[in-house]
Amino acid sequence: MSQHTFLLLPTGHDTGLTSCALGLLRAFDRQGIKVGFCKPIAQQKSGNRGPERSIALVESCSGVNAPAPIERERVEELLASGDDQRLMEEVVSLYQSVQENNDIVIVEGMVPCEDLIYSNRVNKAIAETLDAEIIFVCRPRADKEKSFLETLDIAIQHYGGMGDSRFIGTFINRSPEGFDSWKMSNLLEERGMPVLGIFPEQPEFGQVRVSDLVTQYPEIEILNKGEAEERRIASVRIVARSVSSFLEKAHDNALLVIPADRYDTIMASCLMALNGDRISGILLSCYTGLNKNLKIITQAACDHGLPVLASRAESYETTTLVHELDTEIPIDDIERAELVMESMASCINKNWLHKITERQHCPRMSPAAFRYQLIKLARKASKRIVLPEGDEPRTLKAAAICIERGIAIPVLIGSKDDILSSARKNGVVLPDTIEIIDNSVINPDLVDAMLELRKHKGLTKENAEDQITDPIVLGTMLLQQGLVDGLVSGAIHTTAHTIKPALQLLKTAPGNSIVSSVFFMCLPDQVLVYGDCAVNPDPTAEQLAEIAMQSAISTKSFGIDPRIAMISYSTGSSGSGTDVEKVRAATEIVKELDPELCVDGPIQYDAATIESVGSQKMPDSPVAGKANVFIFPDLNTGNTTYKAVQRSAKVISIGPMLQGMARPVNDLSRGALVEDIVYTIALTAIQAIE
Repeated sequence: MSQHTFLLLPTGHDTGLTSCALGLLRAFDRQGIKVGFCKPIAQQKSGNRGPERSIALVESCSGVNAPAPIERERVEELLASGDDQRLMEEVVSLYQSVQENNDIVIVEGMVPCEDLIYSNRVNKAIAETLDAEIIFVCRPRADKEKSFLETLDIAIQHYGGMGDSRFIGTFINRSPEGFDSWKMSNLLEERGMPVLGIFPEQPEFGQVRVSDLVTQYPEIEILNKGEAEERRIASVRIVARSVSSFLEKAHDNALLVIPADRYDTIMASCLMALNGDRISGILLSCYTGLNKNLKIITQAACDHGLPVLASRAESYETTTLVHELDTEIPIDDIERAELVMESMASCINKNWLHKITERQHCPRMSPAAFRYQLIKLARKASKRIVLPEGDEPRTLKAAAICIERGIAIPVLIGSKDDILSSARKNGVVLPDTIEIIDNSVINPDLVDAMLELRKHKGLTKENAEDQITDPIVLGTMLLQQGLVDGLVSGAIHTTAHTIKPALQLLKTAPGNSIVSSVFFMCLPDQVLVYGDCAVNPDPTAEQLAEIAMQSAISTKSFGIDPRIAMISYSTGSSGSGTDVEKVRAATEIVKELDPELCVDGPIQYDAATIESVGSQKMPDSPVAGKANVFIFPDLNTGNTTYKAVQRSAKVISIGPMLQGMARPVNDLSRGALVEDIVYTIALTAIQAIE
């Protein structure tokens, strides 16, 4: 089966999100499916420093190990500084530690409440980052079908609107009497939002233990603990009338609130408990202190396990306190958690559970997941990347970040005095161990190597010594000799200045006849790969096929499964012309070279990206509507498209990353931001692995 990630999102603050997560976990486990759990953001109650409740319950009841969530303080620090991207990278890190070993991952979103005004913002970012399939958890009120639908519609609109392929259904939780869940289920089915489970309101789910009362309200004293950890509270009764009226009523699993001076009622309650009546406990109100008489009349019942508690507040105030008790399942109440898991698992739509193993999910890699993957792979590679623009402020800042985060080992080219002066001026702290190579000092070994490489072009020693003082030429020769693993330049130099020495001194890698490029386009909900948008003006069909093959290899190396669209102004066999025929021929060459590769063309951009258009124009295509790699027919089309998308949609584009070069060299935009340089260095380090 394909992997699935289900994100449970609440439509309100008391929908029972954790209960639904527990039930879904148990349901998949019964099917023999390897299922994991992740709650990315901690959401303990104020003042609670213990383990996160959802995670503790999951681990206790299922044996599933879940990673520790990101603490609230950390979340608020990143959001306040506008660093949402870094937060989502940390979310991806948690998620991937679960995803690696499971077929299904259940992710619990944040519950909205007054002091967490950012919960919906974070939930939406998590949904997009993890490319998760969304299940809404809704809690209806009796006879409130209209408000139920309105609340669900608001949630749907917030997360993308009806028709979003990520929405797979809803859970109706704690459905009360008077709410027609089956009628609502049929109505939602017609609207394309199937109900995957209906969980009726069950009073026993909310029955807390007597000990939970003391845990939540430390001001309540324990006179006799008894069976406080076993007995549950089904109801609360104030007993302040005569004994006869008290005896007339049943008190099954009731907590009796009795004024401490009503010895007659206290004694009657204790006798009932001794005679086998199921009383959960006695809570004495208006308590002023234990006296001899009170101890005598309660002793026998206490010896048989009756919990006796005391509050100094009035009876009504005490009862109100109990009614306001938080009924969430405590992390040590495994009995109630098991009851909830089993009951809810049995209410989940069994047909849907079976279909999950058959249903194929077409994964998309989100920008945050892509950035996390970049950093993770680059750290593992630990490569030396030369930066010829050593005193350029953005490059210096990027180098410092790479050192701090272990992304790569930067090697700076330039005057040491100029570099250190620029660093001080721009507030950049560089370690004393950073390597700086002065391009004004000629290295005779590199000059000799350069002469050998270019002697067929008539290069003289004087010319070689002159050229190698250029920092980019020097950096390229360091790379050619294997003294560094990759080169990144272009923040203050043209693309031609960066690429020309590489083409002259490095050449293409074995099996490649051309060098091409790709951009990684970080759209809000996924990363797309565009090629070639920087190097080849008008490739032949054979070259276009080679660009597609190179792009497929690059895409796979970053954890993205390529689905390649060979872009044209015509889709399938609907058009003709020299340009269309070139794309058609290139597509056939790719299919012949690698029959396993998912590729199709010629295809228009809208048919490649939008499922409804793709299914209409190319109904049998494995790529239409699902493409994530776009190969443009020429540089004019590719460069125009990438810039239009980048500027109009305000997306981050990482690249161009050069492909087919014997060693990795990458160019920067002269308007590159510091983070652009950091990620380009990471890209280069990963390319150097091969």
